[in-house]
Amino acid sequence: MSEKRAVLEVIAPTIEEAIEKGLNELGLPNDAVDIEVLDEGSKGLFGLGSRQARIRLSIKGAAPVAETASTEESIPDESELYAEAEESAPESPRLVEKAPLPKQDFAGLEDHILDVSEDIVSELLQKMHVRAEVSASFGEPDDERSRTPILVDISGKDLSILIGRQAETLNALQYIAGLIVSKEIGRNLTMIIDVQGYRKRREQQLRQLARRIADQAIKTGRRQMLEPMPANERRIIHIELRDHPQVSTESIGEDPRRKVTIIPK
Repeated sequence: MSEKRAVLEVIAPTIEEAIEKGLNELGLPNDAVDIEVLDEGSKGLFGLGSRQARIRLSIKGAAPVAETASTEESIPDESELYAEAEESAPESPRLVEKAPLPKQDFAGLEDHILDVSEDIVSELLQKMHVRAEVSASFGEPDDERSRTPILVDISGKDLSILIGRQAETLNALQYIAGLIVSKEIGRNLTMIIDVQGYRKRREQQLRQLARRIADQAIKTGRRQMLEPMPANERRIIHIELRDHPQVSTESIGEDPRRKVTIIPK
């Protein structure tokens, strides 16, 4: 027959803090209890979606008592955060064509949306220990079927850490911030984050590349394949050449190796 015990569940930022807190509440030394780690906790991504540690202290040889949970609330983990946020996240334009969301359809929320966007991005930067200035504005949709994007500009000194290899860090920051802002506002929004004009410079380079490779495709009469690019960069190539009278474009392959092919007509 198993030994009857009194138990106490404790939630705290770390396992060590939870143990100390539980022992203090029980007024017992460490060797008077058995400790079971129920959840080691998680710091989350960019400090968001963190989850606190949870332990169970069992008093050896004690009569059973009702389990008591700490009054300290735990924070949902990142999987729960993103699952909830994705309910309001923008759907992929390659799969679903959405009606335009012009600025005038924000129903008087323009200032609120910009303030929330600045606050969310600023908080993410603080979690990353990055000091920078953040400003948000509305951009222009690419065409009549596109949403009006929220443009967030980050400026400061030595911000290359926010860009990363092939803009991987910047794209991750943009994706997470877009999810959080969409959830906060309660509607699907498109957010574009730029760091010290990086995206503008990169866009100009890609447009020049698109025209140069298009000329090469026309001259040789053969399709030309570009290097693998993330979706936002492939989109720039497609937009630059969509009205070209002598070439067409298509994306082939699977991410992260998906690439644009320029085809002479």
